[in-house]
Amino acid sequence: MTEDTAVEARRREIAVEHVLFKLIEYVEDRHPGLLDFVENSLDHLGDPARDGTKDDEAVREIARRMLKGARRQGVD
Repeated sequence: MTEDTAVEARRREIAVEHVLFKLIEYVEDRHPGLLDFVENSLDHLGDPARDGTKDDEAVREIARRMLKGARRQGVD
């Protein structure tokens, strides 16, 4: 991956994470239970890598931290 590609991927990840957080906050505010529903699905989440970098639990931990942040943040 070139440096420009890596920078673009990082920026896209930041933007997607922000939009996702705001969407989650909005829906949770209007339909409580979304965060619990997503949290209960994490056992099915995995890393699609097929090499030594594959780490399903690391992916789940990132999702847990995102949910924890969404619960803490709430709707402004």
